[in-house]
Amino acid sequence: MFSTDCLAPLSDASRTLGPMQTSPDRHEYPAHWEADVVLRDGGTARIRPITVDDAERLVSFYEQVSDESKYYRFFAPYPRLSAKDVHRFTHHDFVDRVGLAATVGGEFIATVRYDRIGADGMPASAPADEAEVAFLVQDAHQGRGVASALLEHIGAVARERGIRRFAAEVLPANTKMIKVFTDAGYTQKRSFEDGVVRLEFDLEPTDRSLAVQRAREQRAEARSVRRLLVPGSVAVVGAGRTAGGVGRSILDNIRDAGFTGALYAVNKALPEDVKELDGVPAHRSVRDIDGPVDLAVVAVPAERVPEAVTECGEHGVQGLVVVSAGYAESGPEGRERQRELVRHARTYGMRIIGPNAFGIINTSSEVRLNASLAPEMPRPGRIGLFAQSGAIGIALLSRLQRRGGGVTGVTGVSTFVSSGNRADVSGNDVIQYWYDDPDTDVVLMYLESIGNPRKFTRLARRTAAAKPLVVVQGAGSAPQGHAVRATRLPHATVSALLRQAGLIRVDTITELVDAGLLLARQPLPAGPRVAILGNSESLGLLTYDACLSEGLRPLRPLDLTTGASAEDFHQALLRALGDDSCDAVVVTAIPAIGEGSPGDAELAEALRSAAESVPGKPVLVVHVELGGLAAALSAATSTAPQPDTTATGSRRLRPSQQLPPPARAQEPAAPATCSRLIPAYPAAERAVRALGEAVKYAQWRRDSADPGKVPEYEDIDEKGAARLIGRMLARGQGLTLGTEDTCELLGQYGIPVRRAVPAFTPNDAVRAAETLGYPVALKATAPHLRHRADLGGVRLDLADEEQLRRAYAELTELFGKPEELRPVVQGMAPRGVDTVVRAVIDPAAGAVLSFGLAGAASQLLGDMAHRLVPVTDREATSLVRSIRTAPLLFGWRGSTPVDTPALEELLLRVSRLVDDHPEVVAVTLEPVVVAPRGLTVLGASVRLAPPPARDDLGPRTLPVY
Repeated sequence: MFSTDCLAPLSDASRTLGPMQTSPDRHEYPAHWEADVVLRDGGTARIRPITVDDAERLVSFYEQVSDESKYYRFFAPYPRLSAKDVHRFTHHDFVDRVGLAATVGGEFIATVRYDRIGADGMPASAPADEAEVAFLVQDAHQGRGVASALLEHIGAVARERGIRRFAAEVLPANTKMIKVFTDAGYTQKRSFEDGVVRLEFDLEPTDRSLAVQRAREQRAEARSVRRLLVPGSVAVVGAGRTAGGVGRSILDNIRDAGFTGALYAVNKALPEDVKELDGVPAHRSVRDIDGPVDLAVVAVPAERVPEAVTECGEHGVQGLVVVSAGYAESGPEGRERQRELVRHARTYGMRIIGPNAFGIINTSSEVRLNASLAPEMPRPGRIGLFAQSGAIGIALLSRLQRRGGGVTGVTGVSTFVSSGNRADVSGNDVIQYWYDDPDTDVVLMYLESIGNPRKFTRLARRTAAAKPLVVVQGAGSAPQGHAVRATRLPHATVSALLRQAGLIRVDTITELVDAGLLLARQPLPAGPRVAILGNSESLGLLTYDACLSEGLRPLRPLDLTTGASAEDFHQALLRALGDDSCDAVVVTAIPAIGEGSPGDAELAEALRSAAESVPGKPVLVVHVELGGLAAALSAATSTAPQPDTTATGSRRLRPSQQLPPPARAQEPAAPATCSRLIPAYPAAERAVRALGEAVKYAQWRRDSADPGKVPEYEDIDEKGAARLIGRMLARGQGLTLGTEDTCELLGQYGIPVRRAVPAFTPNDAVRAAETLGYPVALKATAPHLRHRADLGGVRLDLADEEQLRRAYAELTELFGKPEELRPVVQGMAPRGVDTVVRAVIDPAAGAVLSFGLAGAASQLLGDMAHRLVPVTDREATSLVRSIRTAPLLFGWRGSTPVDTPALEELLLRVSRLVDDHPEVVAVTLEPVVVAPRGLTVLGASVRLAPPPARDDLGPRTLPVY
C-alpha cells in the first residue's frame, strides 16, 4: 500500500498539463529561499528554487515516482513529462509562479509549486492574493516529512510575494496529503465537489501552526542527534596503522569501551593485504565496507576531508564527527573551508559535529561509544554534558569522575558532546535530544556563545520544565567562522532572561559540577529553609552565613560536638529531615580523632541510611578534605529496593511536596532508579551556592506550572495605534517621536503622560503654570541634565509666580541660556517612589521589558530586572519584586507602601504595546512616580523603526554559519 505525499492543482489546464504562456523572469534568482532542513527521520535535505537548469533533474525525478503518485498528482495517468511540461515546470518568474525542490545528493526527492490565481480561478494575469499549490514526493522518500517542510517554505515564499491564501484540490483517497494540510495548523476551509476535496487555508501563522512547526522541529532535530549518538556502526576514517595519532587513538578508545555495534578502520594508505587493525576490520575506503555505516569519525588532514565526506555520503553514512583541525580557527581560508564542509555534508543528508571536535560519548550499556579523545570511558550516569571547548570538556569529565568516587550511578555521564567549531550541530540541537532522552536527568552545558538566543531561550524553558538545565557561559566570542546576530543587551541582562526561562546560570565550571551533582543526586527543595548540623561549631556558623548570603533562611546550627558518633549524626539528621520547619539539610563534618570516633565509611552509611529513611528533602555534606568522607559517601549505596524517581533522578517527593508536572505534549520516560547518593563539598560556600540554585529552580518549576496570563484591557486601541504608527513611519525609516506623538501613541494603550509645557522665557513658564495650576515643577530637559535632580536641574513644589521666576533665574544662572537648558513646566505629581520602565527590541533576544528604581539604583548599581515580552500578570508581579531595592516599594523602615498593582498594570500595558507593534523598538518611561494610590508618568520617549527580522517565525531551517 502506497503512502503518497502528492496533491493535484485546481484548474483543468493544470491537471492536463496543457499549453500555458510563461511570463519572462521578473526577479533574479532568490538565493535567500535556499535552506537546509532536518527531516522527520533526522536526515537533512536542501530546499531551493527550481531553475531552467533543472530540466534533467526534473525528468529523472519524475521517472522514479510511482504511477499511483502520478495519478494523485494529475488526476489522470501521466507516465512521462513532455517537453512543454518540463519547460513549464522549470521556468518561473519567482513572483506569480514559483517552484521549489527538496534535494539530497543534488537530486530531486520532492517538488512543490504555486501559481497565483485570479477571481475566475484561472492563472492570474494581474496580481492576486491567492494561489493554487501542488506537491509531488518521490515514493522512496515519503513518510520523511518532506511535504510538511516544503509547505512551510512555499508558504513563507508566498507571503513574501503578497499571497495570503493557498487553495488545492485533492482526491479523497489521497489521505496523507489531506493530513499534511490538516496537521499544519493553518486556518482552513474544506468542501467536497465533483469527486474531489477542495482545501482553502490562510497562510498567516497561527499559534497552532507555530506549535506544530516547533514540535516537528524538536522531533526532527532530536532524531538527527540520536543518529550521531546512538549509531549501530562506526567507521574511523584516518585510523593509522601504528598506535598514536588522533584517528588511531579514537579507534582504540571505541574498541576499548566495548562499542556494541560494528566498528571499522578506514585508511587510504593501508596496503592491499592489511584487512584489520588490532582486531578491527580495516578498509582503504568507506565504499569498500560491506554493510551500512551510521557514523563516520573523520580524522584526516583538512585537505583530504572533502574526499572522505564524498565517500561517506555515497555510502549512505548518516552523520559525521570531524575531529580534523585547520578550519575557521586557522583564518579566512579555513572559514570558507568550514562552510564548504557543512554544505558538502548536508548535500548528502548528513549532519556534522565539529570540525575541530573533541568527540562524543554514550555510556549506555546498549551503545558504549567513546568516539572521543578521552582515554577512559566515563562512568555511566544520568548527566548529559555539552562543551564547545575540548579542553573544558576534558576538565568537566575529569571533575565528574573525581567527584563521583568511582561509583556508577546518577553521578556519571549519559552522553557527552564536544562540538568544536560548532559549524553544524549546536547546543540547541543537543538540548532537543536531551529533552525527552530517558537516560538523561540533568543537563550541564559550557557555552562560549549563544548563537540564537530566541531559540535557545525557548528550548531552555521547555527543557527546564522537565529536567534541570545548568549553563556556564564563557566570556569569549562566537566560535570562529560564525556570523551570528549579536545582542546589544548587557551580559547581566541576558543572564536574567535565561533565568526567567528556568535555566540555572552559574559562573564557573566548578559551580557547574557542584550544581549538577546536587540536582542529579537529590530531590528538589520545597523552600528556602535550611537546617544545619555537624560536629564543628565554626563550620556550622560559616554555613549559616553562606545561607544568608544566598538568600536562604537557615535555622540555628546544631553543634553535635567533635565527640559525636555516627549514631549521633544519624539521629540528628533523622530529626532534621522530619522537622516541618526545614526544607533541606546541610551536614558539616570534620575528621574526628580518638577512640570511638566514627570512620568515614561508618559516618557515610549513617548519613545515607537516615536520608533514605526520610525521603523528600535534599541532604548535602560539607567536609574538610583531610579524610575520605566524600569518597565514602559516593560509595555508600543501599541494597534495599529503591522507590520511583522524579524527572530529576532523585527520590519521589511526598504528595504535599511534589512539584507540579510540567505542561508539555509528551512526558519523557521515567529514568532508571538509583540509590540516593549524598553530594559532598569541600567548602560551605560551594555547597550553599548549589543549594541556592536548586531552591530557585524548584520555585521556578512551581511557578511555571501556572505562568499567568496576558490580560486584556478594554481601553486599548490596537488598530488606532497601528494607524498612528503607520503615519509616523511614513515620515522616515526610523525616528524618535516628539512629545505630542509620544503622548498620543501611549494614550492608545491607556498610558497617560503628565503634560510638560516648554518654557523658553520666564513669561512662558508663568503662563504654563497658570494653565496647569500651582504647584508646579521646573525642569531642565537638556540631555546632560535630564533626570539629574542631583545637579540641581529640577525645582519642585513651586507654589506661586514669585517662586517660579526665582527658580527660572537660578537655573539659567547656573547652567546657561534657556535654549541650552530646554526648560519645561509640569504640574506636581503626588509624592512617591521614582521608578523607570523600559522596553527594547534586541535583534537577537527579542523584546525585553525592564524595571528598576530611577536614579542611582539603576544607573550606578545596575539594579534592573528584566523579562521577555509578552509579560504575564504573574511575571509582572515578580518583575516588581525581583530588584534588590524592591523593599522601598513595600514600606521599608516604616514608609508608606506604594501602589504596586498600578505599577504592574503599567508594565503589562507597555508589554502589550511592544508585543502588538514590533515597529515600537524602544520605550522609556522615566520617571514614573508610584504613589500610595496611583502613579504618574512624568517623562516618556518612544522610538519607531521598521520591525526587525524574526528568524524564529519563519519555516524550519538549519543555520549556515
